[in-house]
Amino acid sequence: MAKNQSRALAFGIGTVLLWSTVATAFKLSLREWTPLQLLMVACAMSVVVIGGVLLVQGRLRMLFRLSPRDYALSVGLGLINPALYYVTLFSAFDRLPAQEAQPLNYTWALTLAYLAVPFLGQRLSRWDILAGLVCYAGVVVIATRGEVLSLTFSDPVGVGLALLSTLVWAAYWIISTRDRREPVVGLFLNFLFGLPVITVLCLWQDGFPAADGVALGAALYVGAFEMGLAFVFWLMAMKLATNTSQISNLIFISPFLSLVFIHFILGETIYHSTYTGLVLIVTGLWLQQWGRRRVRAS
Repeated sequence: MAKNQSRALAFGIGTVLLWSTVATAFKLSLREWTPLQLLMVACAMSVVVIGGVLLVQGRLRMLFRLSPRDYALSVGLGLINPALYYVTLFSAFDRLPAQEAQPLNYTWALTLAYLAVPFLGQRLSRWDILAGLVCYAGVVVIATRGEVLSLTFSDPVGVGLALLSTLVWAAYWIISTRDRREPVVGLFLNFLFGLPVITVLCLWQDGFPAADGVALGAALYVGAFEMGLAFVFWLMAMKLATNTSQISNLIFISPFLSLVFIHFILGETIYHSTYTGLVLIVTGLWLQQWGRRRVRAS
């Protein structure tokens, strides 16, 4: 695939737009459905969409050319993502306002850097440590709604679930470093093998969701875009990019744009603490990326 920065930017911007809307879609569906019901429908939709992408790309045959170890890996990864990760994430969104759950989830990149130390033998730089202090200061501001000195969390369980989702997501990516399959093929199989487990748990715990139009539409949107096309678009952006740092920096737009949808579609009044905390989190993530570029350049 020939490099093309303009096309890479287009795919990157498309990804950011999709990521910016999903917090709103989560909450629209969770107003009527449980986290497991949302996950079951969204996961089924993602299997259809990613399967369609493989069909268009002419890669469906690759699904049948893998080793038993590859299929076993998909079973294990499918239990982590989509099953455990999205149950945890959706449960956090079910308890917290979208404006709080969404920024907390963005700290996963920092969590990944910290987990890579014991599990991948990587070293923390001073920039990773500084980024952590800034990011988690933002987490405290958001979780306490600005009452930092009191350390009284708005919903301790919801905040804990949001932070736990970052651990699960980071663990998924660390395990995935051993996965040598084509990324879209691997993602499809992970979701395909995770779907039966999610379905059984959903029907056992909550039953089949009621055919609510808004909840159903939002769940299908989540499955098609957050779980499916956003991943494919981001891969395309990184493959086409001649300047990957320019593409990577686009992700900092997403959480701020997301607040626009959260306010105007969900009707949430955005707290001053949300803006302050989000600025701190994004600043910390930017410091982490900037520090790594400096280390590589030196």
